[in-house]
Amino acid sequence: MATLTTIWLASLADARRLSPHTVRAYAATLENFHDFLGPHLGGTATPAALACLTAADFRAFLAARRSDGLANVSVARDVSALKTFFGWARRNHGIACDGIEGLKSPKLPRRVPRPVSPADARDLITHVGDAARAPWTAARDTAVLLLLYGAGLRIAEALSLTGAVLPLGATITVTGKRNKTRSVPLLPIVADAIMAYVALAPWAPDRDAPLFRGLRGGPLDPGIVRNAIRAARPALGLPASATPHALRHSFATHLLAAGADLRSIQDLLGHASLSSTQIYTAVDAAQLLDVYRNAHPRA
Repeated sequence: MATLTTIWLASLADARRLSPHTVRAYAATLENFHDFLGPHLGGTATPAALACLTAADFRAFLAARRSDGLANVSVARDVSALKTFFGWARRNHGIACDGIEGLKSPKLPRRVPRPVSPADARDLITHVGDAARAPWTAARDTAVLLLLYGAGLRIAEALSLTGAVLPLGATITVTGKRNKTRSVPLLPIVADAIMAYVALAPWAPDRDAPLFRGLRGGPLDPGIVRNAIRAARPALGLPASATPHALRHSFATHLLAAGADLRSIQDLLGHASLSSTQIYTAVDAAQLLDVYRNAHPRA
Protein backbone atom coordinates (compact mmCIF):
# COMPACT_ATOMS: atom_id res chain seq x y z
CA MET A 1 0.00 0.00 0.00
CA ALA A 2 2.88 2.38 0.73
CA THR A 3 4.12 2.05 -2.85
CA LEU A 4 0.64 2.58 -4.28
CA THR A 5 0.17 5.64 -2.09
CA THR A 6 3.41 7.20 -3.34
CA ILE A 7 2.41 6.71 -6.98
CA TRP A 8 -1.10 8.02 -6.31
CA LEU A 9 0.09 11.18 -4.55
CA ALA A 10 2.40 11.95 -7.47
CA SER A 11 -0.54 11.59 -9.86
CA LEU A 12 -2.62 14.00 -7.77
CA ALA A 13 -0.04 16.73 -8.01
CA ASP A 14 0.75 16.18 -11.69
CA ALA A 15 -2.34 14.94 -13.50
CA ARG A 16 -5.13 16.42 -11.37
CA ARG A 17 -3.21 19.56 -10.42
CA LEU A 18 -4.54 19.58 -6.88
CA SER A 19 -3.20 22.20 -4.51
CA PRO A 20 -0.23 21.29 -2.28
CA HIS A 21 -2.51 21.69 0.75
CA THR A 22 -4.95 19.07 -0.56
CA VAL A 23 -2.14 16.67 -1.47
CA ARG A 24 -0.66 17.01 2.03
CA ALA A 25 -4.06 16.40 3.62
CA TYR A 26 -4.69 13.32 1.47
CA ALA A 27 -1.20 12.02 2.24
CA ALA A 28 -1.89 12.32 5.97
CA THR A 29 -5.17 10.42 5.59
CA LEU A 30 -3.53 7.55 3.69
CA GLU A 31 -0.70 7.39 6.23
CA ASN A 32 -3.21 7.12 9.06
CA PHE A 33 -5.19 4.51 7.13
CA HIS A 34 -2.04 2.47 6.50
CA ASP A 35 -1.14 2.61 10.21
CA PHE A 36 -4.68 1.49 11.07
CA LEU A 37 -4.76 -1.45 8.66
CA GLY A 38 -1.71 -3.26 10.06
CA PRO A 39 -3.19 -4.06 13.49
CA HIS A 40 -6.71 -4.19 12.09
CA LEU A 41 -5.89 -6.85 9.48
CA GLY A 42 -3.19 -8.53 11.47
CA GLY A 43 -0.83 -8.38 8.53
CA THR A 44 0.45 -6.39 5.57
CA ALA A 45 -1.98 -4.28 3.54
CA THR A 46 -1.39 -6.03 0.21
CA PRO A 47 -3.40 -5.21 -2.94
CA ALA A 48 -5.43 -8.38 -2.37
CA ALA A 49 -6.18 -7.32 1.20
CA LEU A 50 -7.20 -3.87 0.03
CA ALA A 51 -9.65 -5.36 -2.48
CA CYS A 52 -11.29 -7.42 0.29
CA LEU A 53 -11.94 -4.50 2.64
CA THR A 54 -15.59 -4.10 3.60
CA ALA A 55 -17.67 -1.09 4.54
CA ALA A 56 -17.32 -2.22 8.16
CA ASP A 57 -13.52 -1.96 7.88
CA PHE A 58 -13.75 1.61 6.63
CA ARG A 59 -16.27 2.53 9.32
CA ALA A 60 -13.92 1.08 11.94
CA PHE A 61 -11.17 3.37 10.64
CA LEU A 62 -13.42 6.42 10.77
CA ALA A 63 -14.57 5.46 14.28
CA ALA A 64 -10.93 5.29 15.36
CA ARG A 65 -10.34 8.71 13.83
CA ARG A 66 -13.35 10.14 15.65
CA SER A 67 -12.02 8.77 18.91
CA ASP A 68 -8.96 10.96 18.28
CA GLY A 69 -11.27 13.98 18.42
CA LEU A 70 -11.72 14.61 14.70
CA ALA A 71 -14.57 16.91 13.69
CA ASN A 72 -16.99 16.13 10.87
CA VAL A 73 -15.08 18.29 8.39
CA SER A 74 -11.91 16.24 8.94
CA VAL A 75 -13.81 12.96 8.70
CA ALA A 76 -15.35 14.15 5.43
CA ARG A 77 -11.87 14.90 4.12
CA ASP A 78 -10.76 11.37 5.08
CA VAL A 79 -13.71 9.89 3.20
CA SER A 80 -12.90 11.99 0.14
CA ALA A 81 -9.23 10.92 0.24
CA LEU A 82 -10.10 7.22 0.57
CA LYS A 83 -12.67 7.29 -2.22
CA THR A 84 -10.27 9.11 -4.51
CA PHE A 85 -7.47 6.65 -3.75
CA PHE A 86 -9.57 3.51 -4.22
CA GLY A 87 -11.14 4.90 -7.40
CA TRP A 88 -7.65 5.46 -8.79
CA ALA A 89 -6.51 2.00 -7.63
CA ARG A 90 -9.47 0.38 -9.40
CA ARG A 91 -8.84 2.21 -12.68
CA ASN A 92 -5.06 1.89 -12.76
CA HIS A 93 -4.24 -1.26 -10.81
CA GLY A 94 -7.35 -3.41 -10.95
CA ILE A 95 -7.93 -3.25 -7.18
CA ALA A 96 -11.72 -3.46 -7.10
CA CYS A 97 -12.81 -2.73 -3.54
CA ASP A 98 -16.60 -2.74 -3.38
CA GLY A 99 -16.58 -1.91 0.33
CA ILE A 100 -15.63 1.70 -0.33
CA GLU A 101 -18.87 2.23 -2.26
CA GLY A 102 -20.88 2.03 0.96
CA LEU A 103 -18.81 4.66 2.73
CA LYS A 104 -20.80 7.83 3.38
CA SER A 105 -19.43 11.23 4.23
CA PRO A 106 -20.93 13.02 7.26
CA LYS A 107 -23.24 15.90 6.46
CA LEU A 108 -21.56 19.24 6.90
CA PRO A 109 -23.38 22.49 7.61
CA ARG A 110 -22.89 25.03 4.86
CA ARG A 111 -20.58 27.60 6.37
CA VAL A 112 -21.45 31.17 5.53
CA PRO A 113 -18.44 33.44 4.99
CA ARG A 114 -17.91 36.16 7.59
CA PRO A 115 -16.81 39.30 5.76
CA VAL A 116 -15.71 42.55 7.37
CA SER A 117 -17.37 45.88 6.66
CA PRO A 118 -15.88 48.24 4.05
CA ALA A 119 -14.73 50.59 6.83
CA ASP A 120 -13.12 47.74 8.78
CA ALA A 121 -11.39 46.48 5.64
CA ARG A 122 -9.89 49.91 5.01
CA ASP A 123 -8.84 50.29 8.66
CA LEU A 124 -7.30 46.84 8.69
CA ILE A 125 -5.20 47.47 5.59
CA THR A 126 -4.08 50.87 6.92
CA HIS A 127 -3.20 49.50 10.37
CA VAL A 128 -1.14 46.62 8.98
CA GLY A 129 0.82 49.05 6.80
CA ASP A 130 1.40 51.47 9.70
CA ALA A 131 2.68 48.65 11.93
CA ALA A 132 5.27 47.38 9.44
CA ARG A 133 8.98 47.55 10.24
CA ALA A 134 10.16 49.54 7.24
CA PRO A 135 8.60 51.68 4.51
CA TRP A 136 9.11 48.99 1.87
CA THR A 137 7.49 46.24 3.98
CA ALA A 138 4.63 48.62 4.76
CA ALA A 139 4.11 49.17 1.03
CA ARG A 140 4.42 45.42 0.41
CA ASP A 141 1.83 44.43 3.02
CA THR A 142 -0.56 47.15 1.85
CA ALA A 143 -0.29 45.99 -1.76
CA VAL A 144 -0.89 42.35 -0.83
CA LEU A 145 -3.98 43.12 1.26
CA LEU A 146 -5.37 45.40 -1.42
CA LEU A 147 -5.07 42.55 -3.91
CA LEU A 148 -7.19 40.40 -1.57
CA TYR A 149 -9.85 43.04 -0.92
CA GLY A 150 -9.64 45.05 -4.13
CA ALA A 151 -9.22 42.19 -6.60
CA GLY A 152 -10.61 39.18 -4.71
CA LEU A 153 -7.42 37.13 -4.86
CA ARG A 154 -6.62 34.24 -2.57
CA ILE A 155 -3.50 34.90 -0.54
CA ALA A 156 -1.67 32.10 -2.39
CA GLU A 157 -2.62 33.73 -5.71
CA ALA A 158 -1.32 37.13 -4.63
CA LEU A 159 1.97 35.71 -3.37
CA SER A 160 2.47 33.63 -6.51
CA LEU A 161 2.57 36.74 -8.71
CA THR A 162 5.93 37.34 -10.35
CA GLY A 163 7.61 40.32 -11.93
CA ALA A 164 6.02 39.21 -15.21
CA VAL A 165 2.86 41.17 -14.27
CA LEU A 166 4.84 44.39 -14.75
CA PRO A 167 4.24 46.83 -16.30
CA LEU A 168 0.71 46.85 -14.92
CA GLY A 169 -2.27 47.26 -17.18
CA ALA A 170 -6.01 47.36 -16.63
CA THR A 171 -5.99 43.66 -15.69
CA ILE A 172 -3.60 41.05 -14.37
CA THR A 173 -3.51 37.34 -15.09
CA VAL A 174 -3.84 35.21 -11.96
CA THR A 175 -3.13 31.50 -11.60
CA GLY A 176 -5.61 29.90 -9.21
CA LYS A 177 -6.52 26.43 -8.08
CA ARG A 178 -5.58 23.55 -10.38
CA ASN A 179 -3.38 25.97 -12.34
CA LYS A 180 -6.41 27.66 -13.91
CA THR A 181 -5.76 31.21 -15.03
CA ARG A 182 -8.17 34.12 -15.04
CA SER A 183 -8.00 37.80 -15.87
CA VAL A 184 -8.77 40.12 -12.95
CA PRO A 185 -9.47 43.87 -13.29
CA LEU A 186 -7.03 46.04 -11.39
CA LEU A 187 -8.41 49.10 -9.63
CA PRO A 188 -6.17 52.19 -9.76
CA ILE A 189 -5.72 52.16 -5.98
CA VAL A 190 -4.47 48.56 -6.15
CA ALA A 191 -2.15 49.28 -9.07
CA ASP A 192 -0.77 52.36 -7.33
CA ALA A 193 -0.09 50.33 -4.17
CA ILE A 194 1.80 47.67 -6.16
CA MET A 195 3.91 50.27 -7.93
CA ALA A 196 4.64 52.05 -4.62
CA TYR A 197 5.97 48.75 -3.29
CA VAL A 198 8.04 48.09 -6.41
CA ALA A 199 9.62 51.56 -6.11
CA LEU A 200 10.63 50.96 -2.47
CA ALA A 201 11.59 47.27 -2.57
CA PRO A 202 15.33 46.55 -2.13
CA TRP A 203 15.24 44.16 -5.10
CA ALA A 204 14.52 45.04 -8.69
CA PRO A 205 11.57 43.05 -10.04
CA ASP A 206 12.61 39.98 -11.97
CA ARG A 207 10.23 38.44 -14.49
CA ASP A 208 10.76 34.94 -13.09
CA ALA A 209 11.05 35.88 -9.39
CA PRO A 210 8.25 36.43 -6.85
CA LEU A 211 6.88 39.95 -6.91
CA PHE A 212 6.39 40.03 -3.13
CA ARG A 213 9.48 39.13 -1.13
CA GLY A 214 10.43 38.55 2.47
CA LEU A 215 13.14 40.35 4.41
CA ARG A 216 15.88 38.15 2.95
CA GLY A 217 14.68 38.36 -0.61
CA GLY A 218 12.90 35.01 -0.79
CA PRO A 219 9.19 34.51 -1.51
CA LEU A 220 6.97 36.19 1.07
CA ASP A 221 5.60 33.63 3.53
CA PRO A 222 1.79 33.81 3.85
CA GLY A 223 2.27 33.36 7.59
CA ILE A 224 3.79 36.86 7.70
CA VAL A 225 0.59 38.31 6.29
CA ARG A 226 -1.63 36.25 8.60
CA ASN A 227 0.41 37.28 11.65
CA ALA A 228 0.20 40.95 10.68
CA ILE A 229 -3.59 40.76 10.50
CA ARG A 230 -3.74 38.77 13.74
CA ALA A 231 -1.73 41.48 15.49
CA ALA A 232 -4.00 44.22 14.10
CA ARG A 233 -7.32 42.68 15.17
CA PRO A 234 -7.26 43.64 18.89
CA ALA A 235 -6.50 47.30 18.18
CA LEU A 236 -9.42 47.50 15.75
CA GLY A 237 -11.82 45.38 17.78
CA LEU A 238 -12.16 42.83 14.99
CA PRO A 239 -13.11 39.17 15.57
CA ALA A 240 -10.86 36.18 14.93
CA SER A 241 -12.76 35.61 11.67
CA ALA A 242 -11.03 38.71 10.23
CA THR A 243 -8.35 36.89 8.25
CA PRO A 244 -6.69 37.39 4.86
CA HIS A 245 -9.34 35.13 3.32
CA ALA A 246 -12.07 37.23 4.93
CA LEU A 247 -10.90 40.14 2.78
CA ARG A 248 -11.59 38.01 -0.31
CA HIS A 249 -15.03 37.17 1.10
CA SER A 250 -15.60 40.88 1.72
CA PHE A 251 -14.68 41.66 -1.88
CA ALA A 252 -17.41 39.33 -3.15
CA THR A 253 -20.00 40.28 -0.53
CA HIS A 254 -19.64 44.02 -1.10
CA LEU A 255 -19.83 43.57 -4.87
CA LEU A 256 -23.04 41.57 -4.50
CA ALA A 257 -24.53 44.17 -2.16
CA ALA A 258 -23.73 46.86 -4.72
CA GLY A 259 -25.66 45.02 -7.42
CA ALA A 260 -23.06 42.84 -9.17
CA ASP A 261 -24.45 39.61 -10.64
CA LEU A 262 -23.34 36.20 -9.44
CA ARG A 263 -21.86 35.14 -12.78
CA SER A 264 -19.53 38.12 -12.81
CA ILE A 265 -18.47 37.48 -9.22
CA GLN A 266 -17.89 33.82 -10.08
CA ASP A 267 -15.51 34.83 -12.87
CA LEU A 268 -13.69 37.34 -10.67
CA LEU A 269 -13.18 34.82 -7.88
CA GLY A 270 -12.23 31.97 -10.19
CA HIS A 271 -14.89 29.59 -8.88
CA ALA A 272 -15.34 26.50 -11.02
CA SER A 273 -18.99 26.17 -10.00
CA LEU A 274 -21.66 28.81 -9.50
CA SER A 275 -22.78 26.96 -6.35
CA SER A 276 -19.53 28.05 -4.70
CA THR A 277 -20.40 31.68 -5.41
CA GLN A 278 -24.01 31.38 -4.26
CA ILE A 279 -22.93 31.28 -0.60
CA TYR A 280 -22.57 35.06 -0.84
CA THR A 281 -26.31 35.44 -1.38
CA ALA A 282 -26.75 33.88 2.07
CA VAL A 283 -24.35 36.45 3.51
CA ASP A 284 -26.25 39.30 1.91
CA ALA A 285 -29.56 37.94 3.18
CA ALA A 286 -28.13 37.54 6.69
CA GLN A 287 -26.95 41.15 6.71
CA LEU A 288 -30.38 42.29 5.54
CA LEU A 289 -32.02 40.40 8.40
CA ASP A 290 -29.61 41.95 10.89
CA VAL A 291 -30.55 45.43 9.68
CA TYR A 292 -34.24 44.52 9.92
CA ARG A 293 -33.93 43.17 13.46
CA ASN A 294 -31.94 46.17 14.64
CA ALA A 295 -34.06 48.81 12.95
CA HIS A 296 -37.66 47.60 12.92
CA PRO A 297 -39.62 48.76 15.99
CA ARG A 298 -41.46 45.42 16.30
CA ALA A 299 -38.43 43.19 15.65
